Amino acid sequence: MWRRSIQVRVVASTMALTAVVIGVVGWFLLQQTRDGLLDDRVDAVVAEAANETREAQERLLATPGTDADAAGQRVQLVEPIVNRGEARGFAVVLAATTEPGASLSGAGGTQFTPGLDVASVPPALVAHFAESPDPAWSYTRMRQEDASGRMRTMPAVAVGSQVELPADGESYTLYYLFPLDDEAETLALVQRALLAAAVLLLLLVGGVTFLVTRQVVTPIRLARQVAERLAAGRLQERLRVSGEDDLARLATSFNQMASNLQAQIRQLEELSRLQRRFVSDVSHELRTPLTTVRMASDVLYDSREDFDGSSSRAAELLQKELDRFETLLADLLEISRFDAGAASLETEDLDLVEVVRRVVDSTRVLADQRGITLAVDAAGPVRAEADARRVERVVRNLVTNAIDHARSAPDAPDALGDIVVRVAGDEHAAAVAVRDYGVGLESGESAMVFNRFWRADPARARTSGGTGLGLSISLEDAHLHGGWLQAWGRPGAGAQFRLTLPRRAGHELRQSPLPLVPADAGAQR
Repeated sequence: MWRRSIQVRVVASTMALTAVVIGVVGWFLLQQTRDGLLDDRVDAVVAEAANETREAQERLLATPGTDADAAGQRVQLVEPIVNRGEARGFAVVLAATTEPGASLSGAGGTQFTPGLDVASVPPALVAHFAESPDPAWSYTRMRQEDASGRMRTMPAVAVGSQVELPADGESYTLYYLFPLDDEAETLALVQRALLAAAVLLLLLVGGVTFLVTRQVVTPIRLARQVAERLAAGRLQERLRVSGEDDLARLATSFNQMASNLQAQIRQLEELSRLQRRFVSDVSHELRTPLTTVRMASDVLYDSREDFDGSSSRAAELLQKELDRFETLLADLLEISRFDAGAASLETEDLDLVEVVRRVVDSTRVLADQRGITLAVDAAGPVRAEADARRVERVVRNLVTNAIDHARSAPDAPDALGDIVVRVAGDEHAAAVAVRDYGVGLESGESAMVFNRFWRADPARARTSGGTGLGLSISLEDAHLHGGWLQAWGRPGAGAQFRLTLPRRAGHELRQSPLPLVPADAGAQR
């Protein structure tokens, strides 16, 4: 889906980017809300702690005392603050000012709210008052017993300020610890609200993106479907045009292109039909005069010994060219049957090895004239359901074509001969490969070699007297069997043609028992 659907990629990418943007904005808003809540809370608790300290100092000054009642003054100082703290939700610790580096403990006359862990006062704040009498505050973690007697830990703000007891003239430090439970709950509520809003916004963005991309992707999908139907031959298919936007103009242009293609294809089909009809008609019409010419040529050929030298040679040339002309007519008629779809198979259980040996024996004279050695490489019978006439014609075309292009040399890469015909089979397919060590094929010629009348070297003479249609007819014969006919070649390394047929008629081929590229492909002649 990710690779095939633009809509999926656009929606997913948009939602991913939106999630990143929402995350960044949400984090920024959360930080601003947190800082605002804490700043307001700190200002409030610092002011409240200053008021408590000022009232306590005024209360102590209004009550004269001596060294004997210093402990009483500490209690008198702390108890009202503790009572108000229990009612208003904060805790208090009264401790003597320590030396720098000393820690705060619950002993030594320290007064504090019941249930409070004195260690909740941050050491940094204690160290501050060991060096300076100025009020200060700090964030901390406050530990205090709840109503059930369990210790609770919560975020808090610790505010400290110093007072002086009239009884002994010593400075003591009041530490106020204000829990941040309300702020934490507010921040959690904001977090939940932001999360819910982010999820809802993400879904809305995804839905909107889906709907928007659908308006663009749907016409593209319709155009793809119409293009596929056009490619399948349904040339009358057109896109429905609605509106005047860019997509509508694209649909109009597409329809115009389809109409032009349809007209061109119909014109080409008509030209092709006329061409096939012309070839078929000419081939049939030439049969009658060719028969007459053949009869006259036979008479002249049989009487050539009674002629002078030049006339006798002319009779022989006439007979030879008439043979070639008849072969060309037969090939043209066969091609016209393929074009008309009138070709049919007469299948039988066939041993391809026997067919190959029969073809090699019949073409050995031609090979000997050129000094070419032919060899058959087959381990045993290879049977397949095929048309014997057509298969033999394919093999004959491949072998004679190899003879035309092979070279004779004593250092042949294949010890079997200059041309080797291999036959092999497996459970599903049977194959015949014809390997020669001639001029080979240039890049791209392995596909062009099956074109009608195509020749790699137009100046090269045809030793076998071919018509230029042999490989084209062979390819059609292979396709008629549901098989393959493929070519491989390399300049200077020769060529190999491979015919692959299904063992059972109508079965689909998946692989060939013989490789297309021979094992000795690197050998050079």
